[in-house]
Amino acid sequence: MTKLNDFFGEMLGTAIIVLFGCGSVVVSILFGAGLSLVEVCLIWGVAVTLAIYSARGLSCAHLNPAVSIALVFGGRMKCKKLPVYLLAQFVGAFLAAALLYLVFRDSIVTYEGLHNIVRGSPESVKTAMMFGEFYPNPTAGDAAKVTMFTGFMAEFLGTAILLFFIMILTHDCSVGSPGNEMIPLFIGLGVSINILLFGYLSQAGFNPARDLAPRLFAYMAGWGEAALAGGFVGSMVVYVLGPIAGGIFTALMFRFFIDKMLLGKSK
Repeated sequence: MTKLNDFFGEMLGTAIIVLFGCGSVVVSILFGAGLSLVEVCLIWGVAVTLAIYSARGLSCAHLNPAVSIALVFGGRMKCKKLPVYLLAQFVGAFLAAALLYLVFRDSIVTYEGLHNIVRGSPESVKTAMMFGEFYPNPTAGDAAKVTMFTGFMAEFLGTAILLFFIMILTHDCSVGSPGNEMIPLFIGLGVSINILLFGYLSQAGFNPARDLAPRLFAYMAGWGEAALAGGFVGSMVVYVLGPIAGGIFTALMFRFFIDKMLLGKSK
């Protein structure tokens, strides 16, 4: 595959995830769609599934820096390909966030006026969460008490589980092999289950590009500090470092233990 194919595939797939995933949050907040957490989970899972199907003919359809970095550590991707993948993922997520804002801008402004929300104030988290995650989830209620450490662990564990699904499903598979066409669907279901489990704690990002790029757009679009979860440090530790660390943990487990067991079983 050429670098251009890799770039376009990762950009396209990540944009699809953000467009439909964040889009579901946008319509739920602005128009009172009343989507339950289960419904949101399913929408994100479908978005990931469609994104993988759309991108995998061009790139390896990682669509997530935590996945790409983890697969380098796991020995399943060459490090020299990483810069193209990471850049494409962040560009795709940023463009999708900008597109959502362009389409829903007037409705966002109207919603802010109706609810006396001053963009950039602490109260504007209610609309900033359309683009980036927060810990605890602002809709979780009083029972959700989430520190930076708890948020980090939710993102760490959720991404570790996601990488387990990805690496076990793609172990020793090739294009055209039996069941290979179903892999994107199973990965999407894994995302849905993960969000259901961790959504009330950290809004279940598990993807630094999906979180950081739209968050950066919201920051630039007037939300400022309100677009950050726990400030700059909290946003980076929970939603960037957490997923990357969780992905690397699982990748190393596969590289040094699980892959060897699977190889031994196949002999």
